[in-house]
Amino acid sequence: MSSELRGKKIAILATDGFEQVELTEPRKALNNAGATTVVIAPKNGEIKGWNKKDWGQPVKVDLPLADANPHDYEALLLPGGVMNPDHLRMDPAAVNFVRQFVSTGKPIAAICHGPWTLVEADALRGKTVTSWPSLKTDIKNAGGNWVDQAVVTDGQFIFSRKPDDIPAFNKAIIEALVHAQEHAHA
Repeated sequence: MSSELRGKKIAILATDGFEQVELTEPRKALNNAGATTVVIAPKNGEIKGWNKKDWGQPVKVDLPLADANPHDYEALLLPGGVMNPDHLRMDPAAVNFVRQFVSTGKPIAAICHGPWTLVEADALRGKTVTSWPSLKTDIKNAGGNWVDQAVVTDGQFIFSRKPDDIPAFNKAIIEALVHAQEHAHA
């Protein structure tokens, strides 16, 4: 286990229907790099993952959204899955949390359908974004420039398209956090 991200708290905002590997794999990579990951959801207890074509494993909710403060975290992870971001973008508290996080300027990583919540928060204007291809029109309509690449970094944002991109996605997130840390100590 590496310690390059020791002391860093990473928020993972999700709800029922998150794509299983898009939460568990980045979380494992961040934890292995020494970070502390905190699963935040609009409800207590646990949230249910979606594993390709059916319900997957539940994940324990570490903190209810009502008690979460964006300023307590070094980065925000938005996993995909169709249901998860669709529910989050309809939840004013979730959209507000994301909007506040954007205003901190700290890294935000969104994969697959994850950028939907950023569309709702009006955060993608002028940004280069990748996502699951079905979000292309939504992202363009929100003022973003959609591209088809494994990973895209634009300012504070890191985007990937799908589970196959997770290794590149994880690497980009960790690099962004190490980079932010170096700038904080400069």
